[in-house]
Amino acid sequence: MNIADLNYSMGGLLPVVVQHHVSGQVLMVGFANAEAVRKTIETRHAWFFSRSRQRLWEKGESSGNFLDLHGVRVDCDADALIYLCEPHGPTCHTGAPSCFFNTVDDVPVAETSGEAAAHLFTTILERQRAGDPNTSYVAKLLHDGVDRVAQKVGEEAVETVIAAKNADREEVAREVADLWFHSFILLAQQGMTPEDVWQVLQLRRR
Repeated sequence: MNIADLNYSMGGLLPVVVQHHVSGQVLMVGFANAEAVRKTIETRHAWFFSRSRQRLWEKGESSGNFLDLHGVRVDCDADALIYLCEPHGPTCHTGAPSCFFNTVDDVPVAETSGEAAAHLFTTILERQRAGDPNTSYVAKLLHDGVDRVAQKVGEEAVETVIAAKNADREEVAREVADLWFHSFILLAQQGMTPEDVWQVLQLRRR
C-alpha cells in the first residue's frame, strides 16, 4: 500500500502503535502524518508528528533511545499503523522499557508468551555476562562449557519423551519448560538467539 493511500482521518494524522519486533510487547503509541511515515520508511527509524509541538520528531532524537524499524503493518481500514521495532534503550520517557506499565484496578496483568520468552532469554544473557559461576545456576552451566549444556538439553529431551509416553500432561508441560529453558542456554552458549531459530522456521513455513 502506498503512503498516499493511507487514511489520515484524524486531521491529517493516524495513530501508530509501536510493537517490539521480537517479543510483541507494545512499547508506545504516537501519531504520524504522511511525512512522518515516509521518513520512517526511508530512515528505518520511527518518526512521529507531535500534536503539542506541531512538528515532526524522531523517537530518540534527544534521548538516543531510537526505534529501529523492522516492519510496518496497516489495519483493515488503512487508518492505523503498527511499527515493528527494535528499541535501543527504554522507550518510555520515565525510563521504563514500555509506556504501558500501569494497570487498571481488578484487571489481572497478562504477559504475552512472546514477552515471557524474551524476558527469559534476556535473563540468561544477564547471567552469562555476570561471568562468575557462583552467582547462578545458569552462570555455572555456561562456565562448564558446551558439553555440559548439551548434556542437560539431552537429559531434558529424554525426560520430555518419557512424560509424553506416560500421557502426563502436567509433567509434559514441566519437562518441555525445562527443555526450552536449557535450549535457550545452549543458544546463548553458542552466541545465538531464539531469533535464529524463528528465522529457520519462517523459511520452512514459506
